[in-house]
Amino acid sequence: MSSQSGHAGEKNIRLAFFLNLAFTIAEFAGGLYTNSLAITADALHDLGDSFSLGLAWFFERISGRKPTAIYSYGYRRFSLAAALINGVVLLVGSSLIIWSALDRLAAPVMPNAPGMLVFAVVGVLVNGIAALRVKTGKSLNEQMVAWHLIEDVLGWIAVLFVSFVLMFRNVPVLDPILSILITFIVLGNVLRNLRKTMVIFLQGVPPTVSLRNVEAALRKVPGVAGLHDLHLWSLDGEHHILTGHIVVPGGCPLEELVAVKCRVKEKALELGISHATIEIEHQGESCTLLEETLD
Repeated sequence: MSSQSGHAGEKNIRLAFFLNLAFTIAEFAGGLYTNSLAITADALHDLGDSFSLGLAWFFERISGRKPTAIYSYGYRRFSLAAALINGVVLLVGSSLIIWSALDRLAAPVMPNAPGMLVFAVVGVLVNGIAALRVKTGKSLNEQMVAWHLIEDVLGWIAVLFVSFVLMFRNVPVLDPILSILITFIVLGNVLRNLRKTMVIFLQGVPPTVSLRNVEAALRKVPGVAGLHDLHLWSLDGEHHILTGHIVVPGGCPLEELVAVKCRVKEKALELGISHATIEIEHQGESCTLLEETLD
């Protein structure tokens, strides 16, 4: 991830944070004005979202720092940590929404429908603008934040629909039913993103790259007689790291060794790998890592 894209990601999350925080304050006032428990409950939910967005913004900002003696790869994985934390927060928040909705199913409450309608329109616009900005980001942190906001947009669309119906029909049970449906839709996407985040966090092969395809492509590079001990992982879901041992024919001159290494790194870059560390070996040369693999 370039510093420019990282800066853009930070700006997007910062905008989402301030929009969400301002609307949360307005929601608390609106909940008191309309006597709507649904809006007050959503205000509490958005307050948690504001905390998550603030955390994501803070970690995204840290992730752009340069490498140090302690963090030799830089701070990119802080962005990944924010995505992991936000994913867990979303799971907990969604569970609480489902629990509250089940209570509402047992005892439906009739709110102030016109007041709900006004806040629903504002909620869709505010969260929609923020979601569109963050959704364009490529980092897992931005994607997880986007699902926070999409969850809010869908929730407010449900409130908009329910408030419109309640202005003409006395069916308050619609509110908890739609809340449960929307929450399950959001949970499915959150779980998928959380799974990808966990794979990268545990230094697994990034979902967007196939280690088998990388190996096959590198074997076709001119001058490569073989390869082994190939490892592929990612710092943050965008910045991929490759290490491996490349075998060249015995007696290969120094100039050709350098050329082979350059060709391998160029091919790795074409495959979306921004950092490749390659060790060159001659055919017949003993390698303990290869022997351990064969054992």
